[in-house]
Amino acid sequence: MVEPASGAEPADGAGDAAEVLDRPLPEGVRRKVVALVSDAFGGLTLADLPAQLRQYARFTPSRRAKFAGNAMAAAVETDAVFRGRVAEKVREAQPELATALESGAPPAAADPLDVAAAAYVLRPVGWVKLVAAAGEEAQRADAERIGEESRRELERLREELAEARDAQRSGGEQLRTELETARKEAESLQRKLRSALNDVKRGEAALRKTAAEIEGIKGEAAAQVAAAESENRRLKARLGEAESALEASRRATREGRSVEDMRLRLLLDTVLDAAQGLRRELALPPLSTRPADTVDAVEPGRMTPKDIAARALSETDPALLDQLLALPQAHLVVDGYNVTKTGYPTMPLEQQRLRLLGGLSMLAAQTGAEMTCVFDGAELAAPVLLAPPRGVRVLFSKPGVTADELIRQLVRAEPSGRPVVVVSTDREVADGVAKAGARPVASLLLLKRLSRVS
Repeated sequence: MVEPASGAEPADGAGDAAEVLDRPLPEGVRRKVVALVSDAFGGLTLADLPAQLRQYARFTPSRRAKFAGNAMAAAVETDAVFRGRVAEKVREAQPELATALESGAPPAAADPLDVAAAAYVLRPVGWVKLVAAAGEEAQRADAERIGEESRRELERLREELAEARDAQRSGGEQLRTELETARKEAESLQRKLRSALNDVKRGEAALRKTAAEIEGIKGEAAAQVAAAESENRRLKARLGEAESALEASRRATREGRSVEDMRLRLLLDTVLDAAQGLRRELALPPLSTRPADTVDAVEPGRMTPKDIAARALSETDPALLDQLLALPQAHLVVDGYNVTKTGYPTMPLEQQRLRLLGGLSMLAAQTGAEMTCVFDGAELAAPVLLAPPRGVRVLFSKPGVTADELIRQLVRAEPSGRPVVVVSTDREVADGVAKAGARPVASLLLLKRLSRVS
């Protein structure tokens, strides 16, 4: 146990018996006492602490004062031994203040609350007066502080009131100004409204006038439509009469032509019958010789079947195309781009078409065969402006239809037995037209033949 210092025991015993605090400990003094006890914890062992305070031994001073303040104040008040231990720690921490209190002359410059708290713990003679005086001083200081704060608050409120009055005056002036402005705007809006109402009335009058004019125009238009319909019916009647007269004229012309044809046919029959009668009368033999047979010359030897087989043309001989085009009513169908891209693929499409069509025109003039050149037009953005050369029919396939399909349609359109020659290197096209009865030839064969033409 820590023994109290000299002079402390009489203070504790005599002071406790003679002096008793007859009022609650002032709050400021109480907080100081709790702080002193909390600071003294660090120098005490766990056995030196009352049982109810041991759980706070490991707390920091601030946490200890916060959570164990009431318990520490009660222990100092009721436990004289614990109070003596705390008093010893106070003497060690504040020796000058403790000596001054025990000698009965507390320092005048010290904080009254600190003096009262130390006196409450040390219990020197007259400690009750010190605590009461500190409480009164604290109350007076609080009252002065509250009074000062009240004065400052009152001053602030007065200033705010003055500012509010100034703001109210300025706000009133502003409101009166805004009210006057709003009144003027309202008068302006009323004038505009009256002007707009007048405009609306004038517009309604103009609208009624326009509606009347429209009705008049509708009446005139109806009369004109009726007149036009009447004139249309009259013209239709006259057109019917003209068509009837034209049909009668055509019929009369056909009848006259039939009579004339009959007379010509009768004359021709008469001439033919006369010629046959003259031939029978003269007993003329059938004509077996020609004037060319009377010319003296050496005739060539006759060709044998073996010689004819030796002269058979190959598939790449341009003369084969001449033989095919020499057939009666031959029709040459050309796959245009297949030929041009085989012969001159680096040229622009327009020049490819012009070169091919120029060669076909010359070939048509030489052979007299019918010629049709087909180009693929499925991807064309616009129709091709092209003047077909003489003797050559130029066709472009429609969107969604290929040139190959158009060629097959042309072959199928021809009557069975007519010689049709299709120029294309495309094997699918060649096989298809061959099944339909046409004769396919390669594009290179036509290119060789056209090189001879040019």
